Amino acid sequence: MTSNDPAYAATVAALRAAGCVFAEDEAGLVLADGRDLDDLLARRIAGEPLEQVLGWTDFGGLRIIVHPGVFVPRQRTVMLAEQALRFLPPEGVAVDLCCGAGAVAAWLSDRAPNATIYAADIDPVAVRCAHVNLGGCTVLCGDLFAPLPDALRGRVDVIVANTPYVPSDQVAFLPPEAREHEPRHTLDGGPDGLALLRRIAAEAPDWLRRGGHVLNEISASQVPAARDAFGDAGLVPSYRTNEDDGTTVMIGQAPVVRSS
Repeated sequence: MTSNDPAYAATVAALRAAGCVFAEDEAGLVLADGRDLDDLLARRIAGEPLEQVLGWTDFGGLRIIVHPGVFVPRQRTVMLAEQALRFLPPEGVAVDLCCGAGAVAAWLSDRAPNATIYAADIDPVAVRCAHVNLGGCTVLCGDLFAPLPDALRGRVDVIVANTPYVPSDQVAFLPPEAREHEPRHTLDGGPDGLALLRRIAAEAPDWLRRGGHVLNEISASQVPAARDAFGDAGLVPSYRTNEDDGTTVMIGQAPVVRSS
């Protein structure tokens, strides 16, 4: 498909006029979809995320199904999955909280096929989508740890969570396609963006094995507050930052020896 193709050129022009920065790439994907072009183009021009228009996104080499109204997995979050894999034994146990479409759990399952993986989200719409992507995992609906079986307490090697970390007063400045097409609770992280991180940090020690790890994606500017939250929960904090785009993963390790 080239710029000399009339359909491609017209699609690029329409997307560019709508403000799509990567109009050429998007045009190729929309045209390759095979469904009604006018409908797909109208939805994208109206501001619906491309991933929801197509019904899928690439996440670290995996095709993840994305239903309308579900948070779109970000490419930067592959770093969170990669860091989680570092601490997941081949036959270990991992829990993906705030799983959304299940991208992180799916990536871990693909790389560690013998691990036992649970995924949970509070939104039934997201849980239905995650079920499509996570055939070999247990997918649960509920608030953070609440839906997990009690038998998992003290047995989890890795807890990973792509919690919302945008401060409430900054949500209004997000791109319209996020504000208007993704649920507010997947974007709004509370007054300083770390409301759910603190809740997870406080409960994680009850679920982790000795020496187990909990990981959250945050912004680089939130490291000091996140470090304090992990430390207050009795976790040993550390973090990794991608110098290219600023993506930061906060890591907390449960003590190797439990306090009496």
